[in-house]
Amino acid sequence: MVICTHVFKPGTPAPRTHARTGDDTQDLHVFYLDTRSIPRGGITKTAPVQLRDPVPLKVMDTLSYTPDAQNLPADPTGRRGLFIVVEGGDGAGKTTQLSLLNEALSTRGYRVITTREPGGTEIGEKLRALVLEAGQGTIDDRTEALIFAASRAAHASQLIRPALAEGAIVLSDRYIDSSAAYQGVGRDLGIETIVDLSRWATADLVPDATLLLSVPLSAEQERMDQRGTVDRIEAEGAAFKARIHGAFEQIAREDANGSHRIIDGVGTIEQVHARVLEVIEPLLAARELVRTGKEDS
Repeated sequence: MVICTHVFKPGTPAPRTHARTGDDTQDLHVFYLDTRSIPRGGITKTAPVQLRDPVPLKVMDTLSYTPDAQNLPADPTGRRGLFIVVEGGDGAGKTTQLSLLNEALSTRGYRVITTREPGGTEIGEKLRALVLEAGQGTIDDRTEALIFAASRAAHASQLIRPALAEGAIVLSDRYIDSSAAYQGVGRDLGIETIVDLSRWATADLVPDATLLLSVPLSAEQERMDQRGTVDRIEAEGAAFKARIHGAFEQIAREDANGSHRIIDGVGTIEQVHARVLEVIEPLLAARELVRTGKEDS
């Protein structure tokens, strides 16, 4: 006997099928439970369906996450800080622009925390070494995606949320978009699946703004060639890098009216920095942020 239980939430895909084998009979009992039929007082009914012939069970290769406001971390005062992410392919100039932005905001007296993914916490940095450094053994695509998600879970819980609650500006070198691009598209695991995994891992912590540094793929590769040292993922071939490049652009364009901003990354370091500040200024003006009282002139 095989017993399957399906729980459906309105507006979400049907979840995976979970099966348990009992004996060698040919009966299949399927119980469907629609959460819309559950009143506040609890479960009132199920609808059993009995089939005499065996039915092959197929596990859907998707993951769906629907935020549950009741179970999200409490923030009674609202977000006091500002969470800004800089995204882009390898060689786009993220680290350089984050450093300049950190300096510019710190000079104005803001409390700024610059961090990175994977990493940012003690366990996150260990996971970073595990997934990026050579010599760690075979890391298949799903394992890679889960390691990034685990690092992000610790990052959100241990560093980002506490800093935002204290009114700091958190600048992160990569976040969910990177997983969507590298694992969702590059590893062909699906953007929606990877984004849902990350939003579950972070308890739905999303940035106030995501800045994509848009640089031609050829320019990114030229910068990487000049850098020399590459990690396990940076060492991927040209076709993989082309898919990643296109994925970042697609993700940002589809949310152009939301929290994503595409910044032209071509030009001098100072020119790109000026474009970044132009995008950041309205965010700073819209929120009262903690200052150290030591604003430099």
